Amino acid sequence: MYDVIIIGGGPAGLAAAVYAARACLHTLLLEKQPMGGGQILNTAEVDNYPGIPGANGFELGQKFADHAKRLGIEPRTEEVTAVDCLASVKKVITNKGTYEAASLIYAAGARHRTLGVPGEETFAGRGVSYCATCDGAFLRGKTAAVVGGGDVALEDALFLANICRNVFLIHRRDTFRGAKSLQNRVMATENIELILDTTVEEIHGETGVTELLIRNKKEDRTSCLVVDGIFIAAGILPYTDLLKGQVELDENGYIIADESCRTNVKGVYAAGDVRTKALRQIITAAADGANAVSAIEKR
Repeated sequence: MYDVIIIGGGPAGLAAAVYAARACLHTLLLEKQPMGGGQILNTAEVDNYPGIPGANGFELGQKFADHAKRLGIEPRTEEVTAVDCLASVKKVITNKGTYEAASLIYAAGARHRTLGVPGEETFAGRGVSYCATCDGAFLRGKTAAVVGGGDVALEDALFLANICRNVFLIHRRDTFRGAKSLQNRVMATENIELILDTTVEEIHGETGVTELLIRNKKEDRTSCLVVDGIFIAAGILPYTDLLKGQVELDENGYIIADESCRTNVKGVYAAGDVRTKALRQIITAAADGANAVSAIEKR
């Protein structure tokens, strides 16, 4: 019987583990991957985490994990297959066993929707990004492409237009899904060029991205677009299937929780990318982990 079980070994889960250890809570950390750190392990460079600009994502993830280990909490490499969080004692079932705790911190993270085109995986972190606010500074004064048609894609294009020489906004349809106010701002921005009815077919480069092979669907015509990087804003899918029917989720599958990370179920907390929030980055994930443990202490 644990005081708290943490599901997920990314920045949110590891920060929670650090705070739980310092609070002397009997804690179990479960992570399905053999190495803790989450998505940042696949990030070539992190330039917006305070105090350590230009950090290697893999090394930063390991620092998070090592900190938790030094405090006595080492992740168990087990995949969670079911969660029962409605009873007063929370039950977590994995591929190796069943565990119980008074409180549960769910920090399983999320994944970006990918285009699934050649070159996307090859150049991930080397010109292919899913977060303009995270990586846009690397393209300062250069040419960027944004793929998508929702609010995030429009916001990314506007953000990048402030620091990039040119921004191509590529969308597979002839109209955007995003807010009309954002559309108006995009169309009024001189260095944003719209490329509609078009899909990205391939991503090319050498050490980094240099061009995109794009196809106009209406004309069934392909061409090459020279860019220095591409930001894919096709959406995010939170790993919350295990909690469906138990914890309140929003229409996009995110767990509804406030800044204390409390959900509508007593003793269940959501931290990191799975939580409803405006900004999903390493620093906000780590803050969630700390806030969740603080809420547990005050429970």
